[in-house]
Amino acid sequence: MSEFGELGIWLVRQESESLGTTLQTHLGGELYRPWLNAPLPQKEQFAAVYRQYAKWVMVTASGIAVRFLDGLPQDKHSDPAVVVVDEAGRYAVSLLAGHEGGANGLAYRVASAVGAVPVVTTATEALKPLVVGIGCRKGATVEQIETAVKQALGERSVHEVREVATIDLKANEPGLLEFCERHGLALRVFARDTVAARSWVSKPSDWVKQNVGVDGVCEPCALLAFPRGHLLVPKMVCDGVAVAILEDKV
Repeated sequence: MSEFGELGIWLVRQESESLGTTLQTHLGGELYRPWLNAPLPQKEQFAAVYRQYAKWVMVTASGIAVRFLDGLPQDKHSDPAVVVVDEAGRYAVSLLAGHEGGANGLAYRVASAVGAVPVVTTATEALKPLVVGIGCRKGATVEQIETAVKQALGERSVHEVREVATIDLKANEPGLLEFCERHGLALRVFARDTVAARSWVSKPSDWVKQNVGVDGVCEPCALLAFPRGHLLVPKMVCDGVAVAILEDKV
């Protein structure tokens, strides 16, 4: 990790300032507006601060990011992580130091913050075939979540899980966060309106409808995270934790 800061957010154009502000609100970090130092080329400005942060989010096209990074990376174990977000906020691409530097996890955090699709290409994560959708009662413990997920997985292993998906109301649920951290899993969060628009569930819940405003959480969130997957385990509930599992059908 850099001795200076955890996260830098680099905006190439002033038009992306609104997206940059949203990222800073959700992720913290230092926001860079290089046009304010117009006499200096942006590439030189970026090179001067590149190693002052452990992680970077660059709001720009991937080609521009690659040109900015030219000659800067040295070693995957020490290079800052870099995630690239297009100005429309559609994709969050883990570009550099994905596994070792934490760019893969950062891509998921960025995606959850702005409603983007995380793009991770490292084999360690990308080749895992399962997505787990989780909904839970407030205050569900990590042990309750662990038990429910293992019950749903059956003979399958948590090591086969690519990511966990849930609704924004559960984004900061301590037990869920601890479960993901314990197993090194990325947590992908969907806005309630997005979940409501993807309303298919096998077992609608009156309680969830009354308290959350959607018919269900675990199945729609898993399907949103993994549209090409098939439902391996439909919604099952264990001690206040609802779990659904999708598997890559390709």
